[in-house]
Parts: sequence; C-alpha cells; structure tokens
Amino acid sequence: MTSLHPSDTINVRDDERFDEQAVEAFLRGKLPGTDNPLTVRQFGGGAANLTYLLDYGSHEYVLRRPPLGPVAPSAHDMARESKVLLRLWNAYPLAPRAFLFSDDESIVGAPFFVMERRHGIVVRDSIPAVYDTWTDAPARMSFALVEALSDLHAVDYEAIGLGDLGRPAGFIRRQIEGWWRRWQAARLEELPEMDAVYNWLRENEPPESSPSLVHNDYKLDNVMLDPNDPGRIVAVFDWDMCTLGDPLSDVGALLAWWCLPDDPPHFRTMAMMPLDDRFLRRQQLIDHYAQHSGRDLSQIHFYHALSLFRVTVIIAQIYVRYVRGQTQDKRFAAFGPRIPAAAQAALEVAKGR
Repeated sequence: MTSLHPSDTINVRDDERFDEQAVEAFLRGKLPGTDNPLTVRQFGGGAANLTYLLDYGSHEYVLRRPPLGPVAPSAHDMARESKVLLRLWNAYPLAPRAFLFSDDESIVGAPFFVMERRHGIVVRDSIPAVYDTWTDAPARMSFALVEALSDLHAVDYEAIGLGDLGRPAGFIRRQIEGWWRRWQAARLEELPEMDAVYNWLRENEPPESSPSLVHNDYKLDNVMLDPNDPGRIVAVFDWDMCTLGDPLSDVGALLAWWCLPDDPPHFRTMAMMPLDDRFLRRQQLIDHYAQHSGRDLSQIHFYHALSLFRVTVIIAQIYVRYVRGQTQDKRFAAFGPRIPAAAQAALEVAKGR
C-alpha cells in the first residue's frame, strides 16, 4: 500500500504534540493557503529542535520549535534562527526562507517560527537507494558540502542586514568558555579527558581569522540533497546557532562529525553519517576548503579538537534531558556511552595522536 504521507515525516510523537487548533487559528490568513484545513506531521530525524510539517493541501510549511525541557539560553534560539532565515535566503539560496516568528508560548509551548518547505534527500546512516547508480555519490556529497560551506563564509553579512548578529572579536575564547560552562551543567560524572582538552584549548588558541557568518552546526545530515544529483545541495538547515565569528570553527565542526570506516571505535561511535570509504578523507576536505575559500587552514587541528569538545557537550546535553525525563525519545538512551568516547577523541586530536 502506498503511503499518503511524505516518506520524510512520521506521526507526531505523543510527548511532542502541540495544540494544532491553536496553530491553525494563529496562522489563518497570514500565509497563502492557511485558510484551508491543517494536517500536522513530524520530521523524525534530528536530535534537538523539533520540526513539523504543516500541510494545508495546496501549500506546505515547516514549523520549528526548541526541544522539550530546559535548554541552554544561547542554544535552540528560534528568534535568532528566524532572523537569519528572513534575510539570508536573498544572498545564499541554500537557506530556506522564514516567513514569521512568534514568542507567544501559549501556542505550541515555546517560541517558534514558520519557514518554507524544501524537498530532497537527507542522508543519515546509509546511502539512499535513489543514489545506487552513482558509484561516486559519497565523494560528490563531500565536495558539495565543502563548497556550500565556503560559499556561506563568503556572504557579505553587512549587506543583508546581519551585521549585528554577533560579536566576532573574542569568538573562539567565548566558545571555549561557553561550552565548558555547559559541560559543567550537563555532565553526570567526572571526565578527566574533558578537563585536559579544556586546558589545552585555552593554552593553544590561535590568532583570530577574518570573521564571517558561522553556521555553528554544519554536518551532512543538516543539508538536503537533490534526489537526481548527490552533488547538488538544495537546502542547509538548523540555523539556530548561526552567528558572526571564525569560519574555521565550521570546518572544525564538519571534521568532528565526519566518520569513516577505518576510524577508531571511539570516533565511529559518534557517526551521524554512513560509514562508507567512498567519502573524502578529512585531509581531502581540508584541502578542498582551502582551495575553494583561499583561507589558511594550517591550525585546523585546533578547530577540530574544539569541535569534538563541543560535540561531547552536545551529546551530554541530549542525554541528560533523556535521563531527567524531559524527553521520552528512546533513541537518546544510547547517547550515554558516546560521551566518554567523544571526549577521548577530542583529547587525541588535541594531542596530535
């Protein structure tokens, strides 16, 4: 039997439901098609912000809200994400266009915004069958990821009204200290590796590079690909931590989430992409970004270590929400063992091993 629903959505999880009638009433007449009856589905991927499909029959939109439970003040920022997406699409077509934002928490229980719906393929733990005829699909994805990131870093943020999005000066030091504070709040046990990485980062911070827009969570499953061409990106998602800062932190993030079949086990445990040796090696990613952007990546191991430090904290934040019962999503039960594994990976990169 053919499903009537898009394959990238699921029924809304019981603990992540909201008052659909309140959303329908709020949006009625504000966007094309919103006078029609509303059907709500949920995008099941992702491990943080909650994303829903608003289907009005003639028109589709996407609603984004933060995860359930308490969240870090500077993370899951729907006002920031909507501000970025209201402007960025003009200069960077891969950014979906946002239409409206609401901080009225009586509607869905948190601030939220509504943006355009894009159609394509999100690659998570396996290469989709639609790309079976492309033997070089992983390599094409790799090159496209790097080039889309370099293009983002070339955007004139002042020209599109995002010059007040952040404070580039001192960005890396604030990253180090901010993620350390979040670690203190999220950790469930002592991890000496995290202390060691924190101290190494403070002692080895490189000079700041020229600032750009920084996505702050750039990885394979945050982009959407053309079903007819694995080397063409049709959208980049998850802009809630976008700011102005050091663009090499985005390259470090891409490296931190990048996993290959011959990586040590504690690296592979963090895999949020297919383990396929047809993807580019990390050094190939670095070289292609340097060539495409013209930036100096001689200190990239620092940014790689910083990003693994950050990944460790992100995993801990997700896991602690599950332990505290703030989400019932069973996927997160497995995140506990990933925390020491990620910390070990961060320490090895920091020490050059």
